[in-house]
Amino acid sequence: MKNLVTLFVMVTMCCGMLPACSKSKSTSASTNDTLMNKKVLIVYLSRTKNTEAVAQMIQKKVGGRLVALELVNPYPENYQKIVDQVANENSTGFTPPLKTKVDRIGQYDLIFLGFPTWGMQLPPPVKSFLKQYDLSGKTLVPFNTNAGYGIGSTIQTVKELAPRSIILKEFTTKGGVERDGVFFVMEGNKETEVTKQVAAWLSKLKLTK
Repeated sequence: MKNLVTLFVMVTMCCGMLPACSKSKSTSASTNDTLMNKKVLIVYLSRTKNTEAVAQMIQKKVGGRLVALELVNPYPENYQKIVDQVANENSTGFTPPLKTKVDRIGQYDLIFLGFPTWGMQLPPPVKSFLKQYDLSGKTLVPFNTNAGYGIGSTIQTVKELAPRSIILKEFTTKGGVERDGVFFVMEGNKETEVTKQVAAWLSKLKLTK
């Protein structure tokens, strides 16, 4: 009789453990296919084509749709004129209307958002994008090029304008320095270096195929 009671207890304990083991395996599987089951959009603003080059590097690693942000009224080509216009837009809170339209943005789960640092702030067209679309529940992955002074307040502004999005760790690298006449730099050794850095960043975020 004592042996039967012991056997019953052991069987009961084993049965109780099985659901827990099954749940653990299911969770592990869903973690491993983070990118596999996501539809990817790569949106970027690029004046000197450096941010565009990084966007293309990302696309080669994760796939997805590339979309360049364009304005209804493009910025002037002259550097000082665009600096003055952007400074005025930042001080007044004006966000320029976008010519670019992203149809059915709700279908995308993972949105890479690329931009340069302008005046240590997020460029007004990127603010326009974040204000125009409801990105609630989306995973945003920022990437940035700058003139060597860093990201400034850009990421904080992204968080403020997309408060219901999941925002992952950004990528940033030095691009051109338009003020000094240095424009596109993503070629040769620089391109090789940044490509490796992008790959390492995506791997750390578990966003590689």
